[in-house]
Amino acid sequence: MLFGILGETRAWYDDGTEVPLGGPARRSLLALLLISPGTVVPADRLADAVDPDGTVSPHAVQSQISRLRKALGSAAVIEQAGPGYRVLVAPDDVDAGRFERLAAKGRAALRAGDPAGALAPLREALALWRGPALDGLADGETAGPAAVRLEEHRLGALEDRIEAEVRLGDPRTAVPELRELVSLHPLRERPAALLMRALAAEGGQAAALLVYEETRRRLADELGADPSAELRELHRELLSADPASAPAAPPAQLTSFVGRTDEVTEVAGLLRVARFVTLTGPGGVGKTRLSVEVAGPPHGPAPRRSVGEQAPPPAPAPQPPPHQG
Repeated sequence: MLFGILGETRAWYDDGTEVPLGGPARRSLLALLLISPGTVVPADRLADAVDPDGTVSPHAVQSQISRLRKALGSAAVIEQAGPGYRVLVAPDDVDAGRFERLAAKGRAALRAGDPAGALAPLREALALWRGPALDGLADGETAGPAAVRLEEHRLGALEDRIEAEVRLGDPRTAVPELRELVSLHPLRERPAALLMRALAAEGGQAAALLVYEETRRRLADELGADPSAELRELHRELLSADPASAPAAPPAQLTSFVGRTDEVTEVAGLLRVARFVTLTGPGGVGKTRLSVEVAGPPHGPAPRRSVGEQAPPPAPAPQPPPHQG
């Protein structure tokens, strides 16, 4: 029999048929027992799983355990031990146990420099998740920390899988997923580092540096902390990259830029005190043209013309003297 706690608590016979466990109370009891198979869970914690308000009696817990035993049959033994109960199943019979074993195998291969060998177990591990760990189980003394630990391991396995894929293939395929991961976990540095590397690998050095600056600012604002040594080293690496890999200069514009002098002045002023400035607004309002106008370098040693000013006509080329004789 196989058991699942990476999502709603469920059980399956060896042929794949689902075991009818009954209502939420029995599922909660089973989930709490399956967090650490073979470990005794005190009866009062089991009572909290059935009813967090504390109105369930020990007799009610014993009654639900009896019904759970009947539902599982001889495939899983739930025995009373001292002041509590434990379930006697192999760790690999529980999806959480298999997940942790496969994730550890994948991470070991990745650290050994074998991303191809890491990818299969990591994908298999992540495919076991059907929803939030211990879904539907009240945040009690046992379930809450276990759910947090499993979710942390899931994020680590997801980062390992993305790193393996980036090492093996086109980094562009990982950028959308990494952007979503950074958005969901803005204070987690490893997704930011992976996104920086993926962007830089496809020529987006400026975008990668922007990710660093945004991460640095969030860490300072939320935690009062600086980026880790690893992230700072990656930042220095990108800053010292081959200039040939840097983004091209802004394209020349074929029309004049009139009526937005104040905006140009404001953005230019912000750039004197900040490394990056982000322009926001609905599509079509001219964010790209404004950024190109501000970023465009002056032409030659003469002062840059004000925005929208027409260039003077070029001086005529000197003519050769008339042929004598």
